[in-house]
Amino acid sequence: MSDSFATPRRPTPLVDVQDVHVTFGMQSVLRGVTLTVPRGQTLAIIGESGCGKTVLLKTIIGLVSPNRGFVRFDGHKLAELNDRELTRQRVRFGYVFQNAALFDSLTVGQNVAFPLRQHASESPSRIRELVFARLAEVGLPASVVSKKPAELSGGMRKRVGLARALIMNPELMLYDEPTTGLDPIMSDVINELMLRTRNQHDVTSIIVTHDMRTAHKVADRVVMIYPVSRLEPGEPQLIFDGAPDELETCGDRRVLQFVRGEAGERLTEMQQTFSDRDL
Repeated sequence: MSDSFATPRRPTPLVDVQDVHVTFGMQSVLRGVTLTVPRGQTLAIIGESGCGKTVLLKTIIGLVSPNRGFVRFDGHKLAELNDRELTRQRVRFGYVFQNAALFDSLTVGQNVAFPLRQHASESPSRIRELVFARLAEVGLPASVVSKKPAELSGGMRKRVGLARALIMNPELMLYDEPTTGLDPIMSDVINELMLRTRNQHDVTSIIVTHDMRTAHKVADRVVMIYPVSRLEPGEPQLIFDGAPDELETCGDRRVLQFVRGEAGERLTEMQQTFSDRDL
């Protein structure tokens, strides 16, 4: 048979999450989550506090091991990799933590250079050159390089965290609540930097966020996770998967209530919970 009639192979997704369950003690946090992320896509994961968004992010990079199911990164099952191989794969990730997670005892320059010094064999002059380049990329002046994190504003610390995440030229960027605690203008600065990162680098991005402005402005695709404790037996935990502009026309009232910031029946449920505790 001629190869010209062969069915074209679908490209392997960069991230492949299959039937992932995560339980801490008696508490189920993730239940049967299945999700694939193609290369180059920017995915936003939304959902209320405590629904498992950050746990999913940490499971994707192997910081949390699922009780059931598996995660593949670029075709490799993370659970089957030894520590050395897993470390090699993690160098391909860039992680921007919710509170920047900078080392307080190190200067900004030392924080940004830290991954290079841990995982690369660059010369001191090359490291210095890369640090200044990444700081400039996130809009920070060279003068901050000798400052400590405590001397910076919240927005500046977030940008230092982004510079550090980019220093190894990662293939996958993960952002955990990148705009939390910032004013609207600085939040939009971070959104613009995430867009610039996507446009300037060949990168796939996953963003955990409560900020609907971020989801609409930065993401190509949005998924919404619902707390396991509020699901019916057998009901999927991912209750929305689509383009950002489809959120407002979604037929699921839970999605609409979250997107619009409406309490809905939640206040009644909370009042009932407190009443039951008083009995």
